[in-house]
Amino acid sequence: MRENGKWIHIVEAGLAVTVLLLAAVMLRQKNGEDQKKVAVIMENSDGNHWAAFRYGLKMAAQDEGVELFIVSTGDTMTQEEEMEAIQQELDNGADAVIVQPVAGDSLGQELTKLEKKSSMMLVGSDLTIDPGTEALPCVQPDHAAMGRALAKEVLSDYRGDLSGKTVGIVRKAHGIQAMDSRLAGVEEGLENTGASIEWIISGALKNEPRVDLVLALDDSSLIAAGECAAANDLHGALVYGIGNSTEAAYGLDTGTVECLIVPDTFSEGYWSLVQIAESIKHPFRKRNSRTVPYTVLRREELFTKENQEILFTMSQ
Repeated sequence: MRENGKWIHIVEAGLAVTVLLLAAVMLRQKNGEDQKKVAVIMENSDGNHWAAFRYGLKMAAQDEGVELFIVSTGDTMTQEEEMEAIQQELDNGADAVIVQPVAGDSLGQELTKLEKKSSMMLVGSDLTIDPGTEALPCVQPDHAAMGRALAKEVLSDYRGDLSGKTVGIVRKAHGIQAMDSRLAGVEEGLENTGASIEWIISGALKNEPRVDLVLALDDSSLIAAGECAAANDLHGALVYGIGNSTEAAYGLDTGTVECLIVPDTFSEGYWSLVQIAESIKHPFRKRNSRTVPYTVLRREELFTKENQEILFTMSQ
């Protein structure tokens, strides 16, 4: 009987230890100690144009059970600064990194090297890499299609005839594939329409020659163009553009912007994190690029039921 009692105490002690260990594991998981960490690096990360993107990231992080860290960055970032930020996050224990590429001739090669050590996912734009090297996966809209859609909306307002109309195009800095693709789409859409593209710039609009139409290829350029139109600094030029912030939507609502093409940045954020989380769980599983949709908005349909979700994600 003594022997049996001894074994009972041993079993009870073992069960107690097991319970304590399980409790400790559950507590660590609750505190996030066992969660995988995903760092996100993009230019001007606190900007309003990233609101829907950040919201998508957060929703996916909850669904996937990973720790999300969005690196705070300034309005502009060089390739060297972006690479330094990525390396710092990896050194700090990030299991994977989501990157919005900035302009840089060798950024693709640099990230491809890091991809061999840690999972990388691009958002918003592809990167140029060496021939024969497998491209990094990217979640982005069809930029060329958005450019063509922008041109199509202009054409629809002029019944398909832009004869004699002059066009100015404003975009972010050169060296970003997304901007190049949007520009190519616009140029394709305006071909043989009678329109003449007078200038293509990155920067201030005030000192440019007068044109009939200003096409803005990104959110910050669109906001700047809308502000210039409101101040009559565009001398009556009509503004069309691609944007995804509440300021861009406000420009459409107040009439300083004629038409707004909105990329689904919520889906960009959500699916980029879902894919990177899967790559952490299954490191040998191939990750695929993904194309997210876009929406064409006009003032009269801005507040329809169908577009409420777009406005909601912009304001998060």
